[in-house]
Amino acid sequence: MRYDLIIFDNDGVLVDSEPISNTILSGYLTELGHPTSYEESLRDYMGAAVHRVHDVIRERTGQALPVDFDETLHARIFAAFERELQPVAGATDVLGKLVADGVAYCVASSGTHERIRVGHRRTGLDEWFEDEWVFSSEDVGRGKPAPDLFLHAAERMGVAPERCVVVEDSRLGVQAARAAGMDVYGFTAMTPAERLEGANGYFDDMGQLLGLLG
Repeated sequence: MRYDLIIFDNDGVLVDSEPISNTILSGYLTELGHPTSYEESLRDYMGAAVHRVHDVIRERTGQALPVDFDETLHARIFAAFERELQPVAGATDVLGKLVADGVAYCVASSGTHERIRVGHRRTGLDEWFEDEWVFSSEDVGRGKPAPDLFLHAAERMGVAPERCVVVEDSRLGVQAARAAGMDVYGFTAMTPAERLEGANGYFDDMGQLLGLLG
């Protein structure tokens, strides 16, 4: 394999959470008087940390979201995760092959550590990730498209950025990986390839990823 570290995004790449979380986010924003469709939520917020939601609403309306917005949003999302979240099909097969080949991997997500762990416990992916292999935008202060999270993950894992590859399904994530000087492969199961411009390659089924990784 030509990479020393595989960095996975979490939502939409390892756990099939994007339909759940964006349905809830769009509904909650609409409830608060900021009409948002599911498609608009995917377009504007997929792959982003929750602070982006605050920034976009303030920029567009001049209004601040409620002080308990994050707490309420996460409570609703976590409850839905417990009911219906599933791993992305084929994700555990990829992880199993990486383990068998002795290739290092980690997860670097815009979501909070709590969100990552709730999703991993629900789907059984917690068995595949040691605590020190889990990185969140909480760790660096700036979420994607800033490169900080991916650079932080590489540093903590002891691998030079140019020896890393990122697996992403969001425009912001692809931008962050490129800004970090890393190769990136775009997962197009939910996001059209044209929205992941700049990726080194594309795949729509996890079974294709190992071939791209070499």
